This record gives sequence, structure tokens and C-alpha cells, in this order.
Amino acid sequence: MKRLMMENLLRWKEEKDRKPLIIKGVRQVGKTYLLKEFGKTHFPKYHYLNFEKEPILAKIFEADLSPQRILTELSFHLNSSIDVARDLVIFDEIQELPKALTSLKYFCEDCPELHICAAGSLLGVHLSPESFPVGKVTFQTLRPMSFEEFLLAVEDERSLQFIRNFSGIEEVPEVIHVHLWDQLKRYFVVGGLPEVVAVYVQNRNDLFKALSLVRGKQEDLVKSYYADIAKHSGKVNAMHINRILESVPSQIRQVKEESIARFRFRGVVPGVSHYDRLAGAIDWLETAGLVIKVPVVNTGHSPFSGYAKENFFKLLLFDIGILGSMSGLSPKNILEYEYGSYKGYFAENFVAEELLGCGMEKLFSWQEGQAEVEFLLELEGKVIPLEVKSGSNIKAKSLKSFSEKYKPAEQIILSGRSFSVNKSRGIYYYPLYLAGKILSLKEEKGI
Repeated sequence: MKRLMMENLLRWKEEKDRKPLIIKGVRQVGKTYLLKEFGKTHFPKYHYLNFEKEPILAKIFEADLSPQRILTELSFHLNSSIDVARDLVIFDEIQELPKALTSLKYFCEDCPELHICAAGSLLGVHLSPESFPVGKVTFQTLRPMSFEEFLLAVEDERSLQFIRNFSGIEEVPEVIHVHLWDQLKRYFVVGGLPEVVAVYVQNRNDLFKALSLVRGKQEDLVKSYYADIAKHSGKVNAMHINRILESVPSQIRQVKEESIARFRFRGVVPGVSHYDRLAGAIDWLETAGLVIKVPVVNTGHSPFSGYAKENFFKLLLFDIGILGSMSGLSPKNILEYEYGSYKGYFAENFVAEELLGCGMEKLFSWQEGQAEVEFLLELEGKVIPLEVKSGSNIKAKSLKSFSEKYKPAEQIILSGRSFSVNKSRGIYYYPLYLAGKILSLKEEKGI
């Protein structure tokens, strides 16, 4: 699976003041494949070490954390010389060996010419803060494949080029709009986990078989995530974490005018009805990358983080395909777009993933009284409300309420309709499948 993050890795490779790079991300998101492909295609040689599969490697880091000694012993272990100036070294599952993580500080200071990358799942929940070489490494997060990456995987070159070349000025021809909408519905079923996408790609000539196999693979992955929770969180905490994760799909189905409701604590764990008893479990899921936490603010003024309340937020799932699987929605209903109000939370979850995938570091939602706007964007000091509609109905009462109170210069509505602009009102109407283009169009062209 080709990943757009490869471009980030290439930029990192050429940086003069390069630091060791750590790729974070939920399990099965493709970190190992990406780094191996990076080493295979852009270095004379790469050296791969997995601290989970080879616990014997821990002995190499016991004496001291001298990069020269470590590299010498790793060369003997691999039976392959490491060229410090030309090769790539990959430390995988680095969360299993805190000393290896700490050693990155000394690689940064004493061996800066070496290209060294690390990958890990559950880094934030598995290791103490003291283990992190603060200021001595670069972090990047690999998320599930975006819709654009999905099109790349299925070799839909024409759709891919249209999205990449879309300028925000031209109309979307009807034939292209219909085709992209159809592809988006398939993405809603498959999601962006590379193993699942690969199953779909290999069997897509028989759509029924492909999507049946997709659901099977997703169910297996969900089981593996629950296994991770049991292994890494402790018995008591694991029960709370499991309950919260299970409750996310059922809670976000409770849409209000197509907007996901804020997370309710009552009823998730028997006898627990307050945030403080569940805060640790929610933080665990967010740190593990399994949920997306979206604070709900009651103002349209920035910075939004200054108005966010710790116990007032939405929880979404990290992958739209896993969301469909855990919700028990059949692929047939999703493809036919016949699942009632559920369409609203699918659309909102999808947009959240796309915004995070294209560079948004934190998402915020807005609610005052009965009015709700799914997302607030802050770009170059401007606040832009973003309303999400799952179908062709673009009436937005809440967006109107926000606009009347806060007078934003621009507004965005994402829906099932094609692209258009109401210049007099400053409203940009984007089809849902262009959600991943919004930031680049705003930042590069001011559109």
C-alpha cells in the first residue's frame, strides 16, 4: 500500500539537522511496512530490528547507551555491517524496550549522521514520560489510509488526479461526482487499515466476496485491539476501557440533526456516572489512537483550547471501516446509503479522520443551546465553522445561528452535493469526498 507519508520521510531524510524519527500509530496501521519500503527504495541497505519478536536484543542495551558500541553489536547480531553514513536503521516495537527509546537521545547527540527510525504502538500508555528523549527526536503519527490513499490503492488514477488537481474554482462534472460518491461509499465500508484495504483490492472483482472478507478481517482486528487492552492496561482498567470502546459506536448513533451527540458517561460502566471515574480509561483509548476525542466548546472565539472543558466532548472511532464493523451495519446498506440517521455519524466520523490526516492537530466542535456545528477550524487567525451533512439537504440552522452570532468571514458545508460557492454569504459547499482537500485549498489559495 502506497502511503502519502512517504513524502514526509523523504523530507526528513534530507534535513540537515535531522533527529531520529519515531512513527506513532495504532496497531495494524502500516508503520512497519512503510518504514521497510522507505529503506528498500531510498537507501542502499536497511537494517530491521523488532524488539517484540527478539527480546534477546535487550541485552545489547544493558551495558550502556553508546551508539558506537550498540551499532557494533547490532551488526554482529544481524551478520551485516551498518554503514553509518548511508544505511537506514529501523527499531520496531520500540515500546517493548524503554532503553532503546532512551538511546535515541545519544544517537541524536553522538551519531547524527545515522538515519534511524523507530516505530511503536501504545507508546504513550506503555512507557513512562522519563523514557522519552524529549527534544532529541522527531515524532510523526501514521493514521489509517485516507480516501485519497484508498483511491491510490484501488488504482483509480482518474479520480486521484481529479482530486489532486481540483482548484476549488471549477465545477465537478456530474459523471465524476457520481463516480467519486460511489467510491466514497465503498471506502465507508472498507476504511483505511492497510490489511483490510489489501483484502478488498485483491477480491474487488467479486464485490460481495470482497466486502464479506473485509468485514471478517475487521472483526479479527477488533479482537486484536481488545487483546491489546487486556495485555497493556491491567485487569480492572481493562474492563472500563472495553466498555467505553464498545459504547462509542452506540453513542455516536444518537445523532441530533445529523450531528454526533457529546459522550455520555452514565450507563457505560455499571455504577459509574461521572467523568472522573472514567477519565483514565478514556485517556488510554485516546493515547492508544483507538478513539478521536473532540472537545465541545460553547463559543466561536479562538483559541478554542482555552474554552474547552475536560468533561465535555465527543468520542469518535479512529477508522470508518472499524466503525461500520462495530456498529453491525451491513456493507449492502452502506453501499445503498440506506441506514437512516446513521449516515450522519458516518459522515462526521469520516470528516474528522480526513481533517486529522491532512494536518489538523486538534479538532473542536461547537454547541450553544440547541445549536451545534460539527467542527471549528482556525486558519491564519480566522475561525471557520464547518457543517457536515450526509446527504443533499444543505439547510443548516445551527450554522446560521453561529454565523449570526460570530460573523465568520467564511463558512463550509460538506454534503452529498457537488461543489459550489455562495460568494455573497461566504459559504463554500464541498462534496464529502473532498474533505481532505479543504485545508490545502484554504492555506495555499485562500479558497
